[in-house]
Amino acid sequence: QLQASGGGLVQAGGSLRLSCAASGRTFRDWDMGWFRQASGKEREFVAAIRWSGGTTRYGDSVKGRFTISRDNANKNTVYLQMSSLNVDDTAVYYCATTPRTALSSLAVATSYDYWGQGTQVTVSS
Repeated sequence: QLQASGGGLVQAGGSLRLSCAASGRTFRDWDMGWFRQASGKEREFVAAIRWSGGTTRYGDSVKGRFTISRDNANKNTVYLQMSSLNVDDTAVYYCATTPRTALSSLAVATSYDYWGQGTQVTVSS
């Protein structure tokens, strides 16, 4: 029900935009987030956006470089614009969604009910 896309190979300093499209039901009133997991590491919070699109949260390692946004017309699609990528951003990126949750829970993976299959982002030096 969540399809992540847009991953690929990019050089350090480059940019990528990931997309997450929801289908099968409406997620217009659900919060959405991005997490990532590098090989051998735990899943890490990247960014989240409230169902209304008015509030966003970012992990410390991506603040100022990544931007999460939501399609205003069709709130079932969320984007993650990634800039100034470095090798530490290499990971599988997952999108996830949850019913309206507490602001403090947006960065917690267990708060999310549905997960996409992940898209690989590889940053070369």
